[in-house]
Amino acid sequence: MRYIKLSVVSILIFALIFLSSCSSKATQTVSLVGSTSVQPHAELLAEEFMKTHNDISVEVQGGGSAVGIKAAEDGITDIGMSSRNLKESENGLWQLEIAKDGLAIIVNPKNPILGLNAAQIRDIYTGKVKKWIDLDYTGMYTNEFDVNKEIDVITREEGSGTRSAFQELVMENGAYKITPAAIVQNSNGSIYQLVKSDENAIGFISLGLVDDKVKALQVDNVDATVENIENGTYKFYRPFLFVAKEKPDGAAWVFIEYIFSDDGQTLLRNDGLIPVSLGIRG
Repeated sequence: MRYIKLSVVSILIFALIFLSSCSSKATQTVSLVGSTSVQPHAELLAEEFMKTHNDISVEVQGGGSAVGIKAAEDGITDIGMSSRNLKESENGLWQLEIAKDGLAIIVNPKNPILGLNAAQIRDIYTGKVKKWIDLDYTGMYTNEFDVNKEIDVITREEGSGTRSAFQELVMENGAYKITPAAIVQNSNGSIYQLVKSDENAIGFISLGLVDDKVKALQVDNVDATVENIENGTYKFYRPFLFVAKEKPDGAAWVFIEYIFSDDGQTLLRNDGLIPVSLGIRG
């Protein structure tokens, strides 16, 4: 009986020591806020990172590039995420490019168009071209597609990094204005969903989100692919940036080091992005 009592006491002491050691090992949290284009890739990186870093929790939220940059400027997030280059007024922030991402012009798979040139895309987005029949595309005339239908133009909201990239790359740095009649959406995912369900829609999203439910158009006779971005023939791509008020340290830097490891960069490539050269710059 005495042996049993001692065993119970020993177990209780062991349990108290174990719980004490667990509670003394406080979990560190790294917060990321910003671009909805970067968000799904950051979430995937965070998920894999936390499998081998049990003491660090990485929390990722969207909101758009402007939100992420402002949160970094105000010091209310460890890392802001941006899918556009920083403006001159924002260049005081620490920044690090983690990958490049193609900007895909997408239509519904039922649309017979295979590609457009940049001028045609601008004409659609300014409202100059309102119907598919007004485009000079001979392969469009099929029994399954009504070319007399109006084009449903879909765009991102002001402040979106994806919209900023589109304005810079396609609309010639904002020289051409997006028509106010365009349908405004607040994420790449919502544009994807609209184009997937509307055969008359056109939109632009991260190349990494393109699958067989939407069709990425050729632009200027070049396929929108990672390979064509890498070889310099597809010109429509933008940087994915991490930004902060000052260079991160501690757990945030451990997470960044993981992103630039072989595992992290391979994960980004498999997720449809173009990794930067291995090694942290900045």
